[in-house]
Amino acid sequence: MSDWKTAYRSFYYATAEQPEDIRLAAERTALLVIDIQNTYLEVVDDAFEAERWAPFRERMNGTVIPNTTKLIAACRARGVEVIFARIACLKNDGRDRSLSQKKPGFNYLLLPKDRADSQLVPELTPEDDDIVVVKTTDSALTGTNLRLLLRNMDISDVIVAGIFTDQCISSTVRSLADESFGVVVVEDCCAAATDELHLNELKTINMIYCHVVQSEDIDSFFQ
Repeated sequence: MSDWKTAYRSFYYATAEQPEDIRLAAERTALLVIDIQNTYLEVVDDAFEAERWAPFRERMNGTVIPNTTKLIAACRARGVEVIFARIACLKNDGRDRSLSQKKPGFNYLLLPKDRADSQLVPELTPEDDDIVVVKTTDSALTGTNLRLLLRNMDISDVIVAGIFTDQCISSTVRSLADESFGVVVVEDCCAAATDELHLNELKTINMIYCHVVQSEDIDSFFQ
């Protein structure tokens, strides 16, 4: 078991007392898997960019996707609701996207909802009864009806996995926390473009917006 109570502490919480034990009820908990889509695992033709992103792909293929697959199976076995979110626009030209997805550079995302690169990776194919929300925003809460769905299902706590830690994960976690959901972020089921960005963001959101844990910790949280 990891020492999640003392790990990933920022300056703000370096001297804070340890948090209470996490207690989750399966029927009131959802697992939210965010943006693990084909487009992010593609190897680009540009040799420099391909090499620059190689560590990210290695973490995704060697750690994040395998661990998330196991986490999904464990949550299903407990009766935890499994929900997926993915970035995809409803219009082929993407004019329905939020401004953050229209700006030039890495965040420019034109992913029509039916195109292959916008789909979830094959290892994480949803089951027939799984909820999949499509978003044109960073936050899976503000850009979809997920907030309503969670309330309708009487969900109080959300386990979060996916990418990118410093972008869509962080935005979603902050949105959930602001609406008083309990949030647990699974570190070894998440990634950012670099380990530095990943770890820095975990320290920023930990203890105020969520608790950052390892996948091996999850089982112990259920009552």
